[in-house]
Amino acid sequence: MKTIDPKSGFSKDAVKNHVIEEDVPLAPVELKPMTKRIAMHYRRDNISPVMVSGYLRIAEFLLLAISGFLVFGWYVQLSNPLLWQYVGSILIASGAAVLLFELADGYQIPALRKPLRFFGKLIAIWAGVFAFLTLIGFFLKISGDFSRVWIAGWFSSGLAVSMTMRVIMSRLIRRWGRNGIMERRAVIVGGGEGAKKLIRSLESQADNDIRICGIFDDRDDKRSPPVIAGYPKLGTVVELLEFARAARIDMLIVSLPLSAEARVLSLLKKLWVLPVDIRLSAHSNQLRFRPRAYSYIGSVPMLDIFDRPINNWDSVAKRTFDIIFSLLGLLALSPVMIITAIAIKLESKGPVIFRQKRHGFNNEIIEVLKFRSMYTEQCDPTARAAVVKDDPRVTRVGRFIRKTSIDELPQFFNSLKGELSLVGPRPHAVTAQSHERLYHEVVDGYFARHRVKPGVTGWAQINGWRGEIDHDDKIRKRTEFDLYYIENWSLLFDLKILFMTPVKLLNTENAY
Repeated sequence: MKTIDPKSGFSKDAVKNHVIEEDVPLAPVELKPMTKRIAMHYRRDNISPVMVSGYLRIAEFLLLAISGFLVFGWYVQLSNPLLWQYVGSILIASGAAVLLFELADGYQIPALRKPLRFFGKLIAIWAGVFAFLTLIGFFLKISGDFSRVWIAGWFSSGLAVSMTMRVIMSRLIRRWGRNGIMERRAVIVGGGEGAKKLIRSLESQADNDIRICGIFDDRDDKRSPPVIAGYPKLGTVVELLEFARAARIDMLIVSLPLSAEARVLSLLKKLWVLPVDIRLSAHSNQLRFRPRAYSYIGSVPMLDIFDRPINNWDSVAKRTFDIIFSLLGLLALSPVMIITAIAIKLESKGPVIFRQKRHGFNNEIIEVLKFRSMYTEQCDPTARAAVVKDDPRVTRVGRFIRKTSIDELPQFFNSLKGELSLVGPRPHAVTAQSHERLYHEVVDGYFARHRVKPGVTGWAQINGWRGEIDHDDKIRKRTEFDLYYIENWSLLFDLKILFMTPVKLLNTENAY
């Protein structure tokens, strides 16, 4: 008997392993002119509502604390013997206020759009925080030592700061919404009456931040009209793969009934390689799960199928990690890089740096930097002919720096630019091959490793999967380890891989 996953409504094994087998066109397809124009329109990055709410929490905490310190500096003076009690009170009260605002949904987009409705709660929470501070001071028998002017001044200024900030944010959010800067961009997969009902339900939601970019469906115009609820059908599901790589899309909403399990799984097999949230619309399904099994857009229920990896605050943390450790790496290894550059220049003519086009995040083409390890006239930017043992194209310096991976050190600059992460799936050359077949022709789901930025080092490399690809199983194993990394990412995992890399590189068996 099959086990049903309440989060998706499908057999767990089917969802995990994508058991529907079919031929999926892998070669890029040419988008229709209208579809291409729409994709270019959504090319610009947008602001995530989650990030806006997060930054607002930080800003409000800082503004409340700064207003408390300003009143303290103006009236109480820094020489007051209770200096640290004042500092502690300001920080605790500011943090408690932000926490209570969060519990009261004060940082949700609907509350930020209409701040006047939240002002009653804001005043009550801010007054409650001060009442709590007064109570604590009473029991500690220090309330009489605190300045009443400071308390009144901070209460008033903090209230004014919070109200003013929220009024400003409401105008900014409305402007960002009108200009398409702050929104969640969604594509509907599947047309017909189901898509029409879904769109009407989404459009009826108050303060909806979903921007529907279009509809994709494999069915012909008779079964799936070219325009549904005012939105055009932009192409087939295969064309959706190219569209989602050209545009900045946040979410795919599959508008198919749960009863069409085979067709839904067939779609998921094609779509899971994209770095987007994938949701299954559940608004018209008869089968109902517990409310916690759903996520919601307004009141429209969705079943979460796949989540975009390393998103929102995780992406901020990873980018910060990359910048800090890339700078430290460049500082520590700069003598090695200078000596390497001199050695390359002395041995053979040509540039010190070799540039190669490789697949980056979401299949974008990036230019990766390496120290040149081959004779200039024999360099192979396409990587069609993989480097093998005792390859005559490789210089003497090149053999050493390839074995020790010193040739990869310039990629710290790629990491600083944001094209690579320090840790992630290693980027492969666009035309890299195994037995005259491109990698994505060898490995089913190969492009799923591009759902995150590629890395200077990765989980596959420290597990021994580096060097020459002389057998199809080698690229399959690399992809398997890369996908494991994506599904299990954390900053601690990145640290583990980063610090294990120098040790694992001592094994040069497969590095030529």
